[in-house]
Amino acid sequence: MDSLITAAARALAAGDPLGALNRVALRDDAPALALRGIAMAQLGDLVRAKALVRSAARAFGPKEAVARARCVVAEAEIALVSRDLGWPAKALDAARATLEAHGDRVNAAHARHLEVRRLLLIGRLDEAERTLSELVPVLFPPASRVAHELVVAGIAMRRLQTKTAHAALARAGRAARHAGIPALTAEVESASLALNTPAARLIARGEERLLLLEEVEALLASRALVVDACRYVVRDAGTVVSLSTRPVLFALARALAEAWPADVPRDTLVARAFRAKLADESHRARLRVEVGRLRTMLRTLAGVSATKRGFVLVPRHAREVVVLARPVEEAHAAVLAFLADGESWASSALALALGASQRTMQRALDSLAAAGKVQSFGRGRARRWMTPSASGFTTTLLLSAPLPTD
Repeated sequence: MDSLITAAARALAAGDPLGALNRVALRDDAPALALRGIAMAQLGDLVRAKALVRSAARAFGPKEAVARARCVVAEAEIALVSRDLGWPAKALDAARATLEAHGDRVNAAHARHLEVRRLLLIGRLDEAERTLSELVPVLFPPASRVAHELVVAGIAMRRLQTKTAHAALARAGRAARHAGIPALTAEVESASLALNTPAARLIARGEERLLLLEEVEALLASRALVVDACRYVVRDAGTVVSLSTRPVLFALARALAEAWPADVPRDTLVARAFRAKLADESHRARLRVEVGRLRTMLRTLAGVSATKRGFVLVPRHAREVVVLARPVEEAHAAVLAFLADGESWASSALALALGASQRTMQRALDSLAAAGKVQSFGRGRARRWMTPSASGFTTTLLLSAPLPTD
């Protein structure tokens, strides 16, 4: 390997993509193409980066299996940052196996982290946690330890384990300072903001207030009966009843919880559950049926009693009834929540992450775009969506070892 390739690889490992390009920008050999691709990815030009990395993979000879495997890992990371979550998992797994077989444990671990981050984005927490447990972070260089701890923190935050998340972010911060890469430090600081910004809204006895993530954790561990409008469940400290597939029942439960300890008039319940402006006898008959179904679903947590003007929720064990809602509730709020990470997403990736059809997701994105809340770039399958204020600078593409070395 020549001195320019070595210097460019070191510049990339130190988070200096411009320094790397200064050395290899005019070269078209395989190692230079790979380094140029990673540099362009760090600068945010993901389309060009993907093309360069693919060209590098084709240019490496049949005896350069490790270099080709690293190109596969780099392309997978570009796909992840592009929020193209449908990449071939088998190709990444084969690349990881090749890297492990040739003793490149650092980049093999990097491939494993990419797999875990994808699982985290699409909500498969148990699988992400099992995969992550196979890694030993103390053996990693500082940049790889940052990636590991950020994934640990991401899983902990989604499981509402704020102490674990704080500890992981503290370790990530120390590793980022040790690595001396400003982009990594910025990424840790960005992740830390999630613990210090409102995560949900509490509605109780006619009043509302915002909650931090640790306050949400404390609420769900309390003896209160919580109607959770973030996950569409009703829960107390020991029991969880999912109403995610029963939207009418959940609408009734939420209306009753928001009014507790008072009752809710029948016409109000009809309007909330059936979206009917005027309640006639058929609506009232249907309301009685749905309230009966709600009683059956919530029988271990609460009863639903009839009053002169409507119905009231009667908790069996809890002394308080509250509603936990998203900080901001509007049309397509879940889509905006995913786009708030500052990255560009493919509509197919959003559909996968939210468990919706691609047609439904496209309609939601078109509606948000018409309102000026999201914007897109690219065409066809290369089209990506993001919030208007998002930065184009990519901090996550930092391969943990120089790509072309064997």
